[in-house]
Amino acid sequence: MSRDKLQGRVRWRALVVLVLLAVAGVLIYGWLDFQRFARTPLAVTAQTPSIDVGRGSSLRDVVAELREERVTTVGPLYWRVLAEQLRVAGRLHAGEYALTAGMTPRDLLLNMAAGRVLQRNFTIVDGWNFRDLRQALAKAERLRQDGAGLDDAALMAKIGAAGEMPEGRFLPETYAYVKGDSDLDILRRAHVAMSKMLDALWAQRDQQVPLGTPYDALILASIVEKETGRADERPRIAGVFVRRLQDHMLLQTDPTVIYGMGESYTGSIHKVDLTTDTPYNTYTRPGLPPTPIAMPGKPAIEAALHPADGTELYFVAKGDGSHAFSSTLDEHNRNVACYQLKRCP
Repeated sequence: MSRDKLQGRVRWRALVVLVLLAVAGVLIYGWLDFQRFARTPLAVTAQTPSIDVGRGSSLRDVVAELREERVTTVGPLYWRVLAEQLRVAGRLHAGEYALTAGMTPRDLLLNMAAGRVLQRNFTIVDGWNFRDLRQALAKAERLRQDGAGLDDAALMAKIGAAGEMPEGRFLPETYAYVKGDSDLDILRRAHVAMSKMLDALWAQRDQQVPLGTPYDALILASIVEKETGRADERPRIAGVFVRRLQDHMLLQTDPTVIYGMGESYTGSIHKVDLTTDTPYNTYTRPGLPPTPIAMPGKPAIEAALHPADGTELYFVAKGDGSHAFSSTLDEHNRNVACYQLKRCP
C-alpha cells in the first residue's frame, strides 16, 4: 500500500473517531441536559397556580400551555421522553392540577398520570344561616354555580330534599371539591351529612329531653349555637331552654327575634323589636320557633340533646363572651343591672 493511501486511511479513521466522539458528546450532553430538565423545578408563580388539562388533550397540548404560561421553556421532545421513561405516556388524566413551588416536570407528569387533581376546600361555618351559606357559595373559587338562579324551594328539590325548609339542614364542616363540581354538589353532601349525624345523635339522646323529633333538636341546637360560642356553656344554655319549655315559659331569646327581623335587622335590637310579633319572636310566641335559625354544629346539637341539669332559668351576657346564669327573676334582674346597665353593687 502506498504511503499516500496509508495516510488517507489514517486521516479517514481519525475523522470517523472525531465524528463518533462528537456524536457521543452530543448524546452525553443531551442526556445530562434531559436529566437536568427532569429534576429542575418549574417556573411557578402566583399567576400560574394550576394548569387545566381538558378531555382529549395530548401531552403536546399540555406542554404548549405550560410554555404559553412561561412555566417551562422546554419543548415537547424532552417531555415526551420523560413521559416514556416514567411509563405514563398516554395515561394522563383530564382535570385541574396544582403547580406548586419546587414542583419538577417529573412530579407534574406523575400527578397527571395518577389523577391527583387540585382540590379546594369550602367551609360551612357553625352559626351561618342559609343566606350566609348561599352568599359564600357564590364566591367560592372554581365552583360551578348551578343553583345560583334557583329560589330556596327549587334548590332543595334539586338536591333531593323537596319540601324541606333549608335553614339548619347543612352540617358545618369543610368540604373538598374539584373543578367541575357545583354548589349543588356541596349542598347535597352537607345535607346528607347533617341528616346522618342528626339521626345518630338523636338515637343517643337523653330520654328526658322534651323534644318530639330530631327536627325539634335541630331548632333548639340552632338557638344554642347563636347564644354562645363557648363549649363549656352550651349544655348550661340548653338546660335553661329545656327547663323553660318544661315549665311552659317563653324562651325569650334575642337570636330568634333577630332572625325573624330578616334584612331589617341592622346590628342592634330595640324594645319595639321584642314586642313586634313574628313567627320567630320567642318573646311573643310560646315554644320553639318554626324552623332552625342557623346551621348548628355537632357540639350544639349534642348540648341540645344532653342539656345540663340544674335550676337555672335565666342568663345574661357579661360582655366578655360568657354569661351569668340565675335561677330566679330577682337574681336575673340584678345580673342585667350589673352586666348590661353597668350598675354593679
